[in-house]
Amino acid sequence: MLLIDAHLDLAMNALEWNRDLNLSVEQVRQAEDGMKQKGRGCGTITLPELRRAEVPLTVATVISRTGRPGSPASGTAHQEISYAKAQGQLAYYRVLEAQNKVRLITNRQSLDQHIDACQQEDAEEPLGIVLSMEGADPIVWPEQIHSWKEDGLRAVGLSHYGISAYAYGTGTEGGLLPPGKTLLREMEKAGTILDVTHLADKAFLEATDAFDGPVLASHSNCRSLVPGQRQFDDDHLQAIISRNGVIGTALDAWMLQPGWIRGETTNENLTLEAVADHIDHVCQLAGNALHAAIGSDLDGGYGTEQTPRDLDTIADLQKIPSLLKKKGYSQKDITCIMHGNWVRFFREAWS
Repeated sequence: MLLIDAHLDLAMNALEWNRDLNLSVEQVRQAEDGMKQKGRGCGTITLPELRRAEVPLTVATVISRTGRPGSPASGTAHQEISYAKAQGQLAYYRVLEAQNKVRLITNRQSLDQHIDACQQEDAEEPLGIVLSMEGADPIVWPEQIHSWKEDGLRAVGLSHYGISAYAYGTGTEGGLLPPGKTLLREMEKAGTILDVTHLADKAFLEATDAFDGPVLASHSNCRSLVPGQRQFDDDHLQAIISRNGVIGTALDAWMLQPGWIRGETTNENLTLEAVADHIDHVCQLAGNALHAAIGSDLDGGYGTEQTPRDLDTIADLQKIPSLLKKKGYSQKDITCIMHGNWVRFFREAWS
């Protein structure tokens, strides 16, 4: 079954981790054998593996946060540096596109054509990419969003871990900063999608109140199942649902198992059943299966040591349909969750 994954840091893995994503997962793991850094030797994603996983389309990121005073997260010394690094990540996608390995999807027509082509028997289409920015620091001034749109950017999250130039994010408490409201206005003018993932609670409320455009949560789980600020509570989830948004469930074990301690807890008691539980919770809140999906965040700074134990590569996300079927979901509902909801969301956002 086709699977759309709404959050993969492909360029970060290539440029920051020096991974050749043209190789197989096993070849990348062998190249990293003996490396001590967290996540090395146990990655889950390469371009061939995405094809094996039946992923026709992903939301792929550019990401480079700043390290700001008072922020618990490290980063670059200035937004200009973040801009340059993110432009380098964009260049990576462009060179892949020039070799017909990926295809940037920027509007409803290109989306429809790509999905139709991928649904043909024996299709060998390049990976479709919707370009997103995780943390808005590479936007050096709010009006620069229009230049980024010309570059192909279609979605923006205002913050990541810590405090960005625009909003408080994961691990902090606070709302929008003054430039944040200006950026949201410019994003509306540009038709850019707002990704509310990683926003602190107050920032979430202020951003969704100030922004009238389309809203998604690319990789966010349920706080009622796993306590912690990184997840959204039911009111947050209902707010996204009420905007006809979609919530992508993430595969980071820290977001799936209560009490997980990074570097200490092991995944021996964690399976993909937990992923199905978060999907189900969103569906129960919505009263339908139209707002839950996948945004795996696999290889987002970790590997299989911090994912469900029954996941070896991204191809194992194809186990999710059977888990949802056991919960009573129909084939139509499962199709929506695996790819249909993201297709519908982007078609409506770009109508």
